[in-house]
Amino acid sequence: MKLISWNVNGLRACVKKGFLEYFNEINADMFCIQETKLQEGQIELDLEGYYQYWNYAVKKGYSGTAIFTKKKPLSVKYGIEIEEHDQEGRVITLEFEEFFLVNVYTPNSQRELARLDYRMNWEDDFRSYLKELDSKKPVILCGDLNVAHKEIDLKNPSTNRKNAGFTDEEREKMTVLLDNGFIDSFRYFYPDLEDAYTWWSYMGRARERNVGWRIDYFVVSEKLKEKLKGAEIHSEIMGSDHCPVLLEINY
Repeated sequence: MKLISWNVNGLRACVKKGFLEYFNEINADMFCIQETKLQEGQIELDLEGYYQYWNYAVKKGYSGTAIFTKKKPLSVKYGIEIEEHDQEGRVITLEFEEFFLVNVYTPNSQRELARLDYRMNWEDDFRSYLKELDSKKPVILCGDLNVAHKEIDLKNPSTNRKNAGFTDEEREKMTVLLDNGFIDSFRYFYPDLEDAYTWWSYMGRARERNVGWRIDYFVVSEKLKEKLKGAEIHSEIMGSDHCPVLLEINY
């Protein structure tokens, strides 16, 4: 089974930059996107053979997630049932017989860490949500987690220590999640691979120079370890300031 996750940074813009060509070519079983920046009815995607599930932010043109899946889920949940967190269309959970698929767009701590306190609350509540799911059946979590976990996961760790996405606080929350029975699938296969990034600033020719961050993940339950087949970063795919990431799993 092949899964894709991609922060498209505005789906309408991404569609004009090759989204559908990539979507059709990769032929994923499940395709998750974040930061759709849409409201209902603002786009019509003809994705033959796929069920579509959308979660929209209350605020127009902001955040938002979607999942396109060939296999119909047993159940669908939008958000994590905490009102404070469920206004921005950040989470979709699909339940299948063998596992839960959770698509997330984690809140950014923002410039000068204006939203770091909120982010910390989110992290604790979201981790509790994942652990509850994991107690029932394995979890495949994907999305833009807005954190580079280790120094190897961004080009310039020393100059970014106090910046959103690489604060000690955010990195520690990622460590706690992984310590609670989850695996960073890319690092499972490539523990020491450097210069592997999924997001690049639009400033200063960052992508051209590969001055990036790895902030897009597939994180899976430990109990799925034996089923993991492969993980990839498709950095050659344009259309967003993020690139797609792939997980292959034996199902």
